[in-house]
Amino acid sequence: MNEYLEPIRKVLAGNIKKYRKILGYSQEKLAEKARLSAQTLNDIEGGRRWVSAQTITKLAKALHIVEYQLFFPEGDGTTEKSRDSSLQGLISLQNNLINTINIQFDQAKDTGDFT
Repeated sequence: MNEYLEPIRKVLAGNIKKYRKILGYSQEKLAEKARLSAQTLNDIEGGRRWVSAQTITKLAKALHIVEYQLFFPEGDGTTEKSRDSSLQGLISLQNNLINTINIQFDQAKDTGDFT
C-alpha cells in the first residue's frame, strides 16, 4: 500500500464508522444496505481492506452522504504533518482513480462493451 494512502484508509474507516453510528446502524445493517458482506465492512472499518470506487459509492448511498465526505479528516486538532499526509493521500487516490477509469474506458473502446 502506498505510504500516502494509509492515512486516507484510516480516515475512510473512521468516517464510515462515524456515519454508521450517527444513523444507529450496526455493521450488519450497513453492510446489508450497501449490499456488502458484514465481514467486508468489518475489514474496511478495521483498515484491513481497501475499497473500490463502486464500494465507496454503495457505502455513501447507504449512509445518505456524498462520497467525498468519507475522505475528510475530523477537524479536531490534526497536525499539519497529518493534514499534509492526508492531502498527499487524496492526490494519490485521485490519480489511482483516474488511471483506473482510463484503463476501463480504453478496454471498453477496444471491446465495444460499454456496459
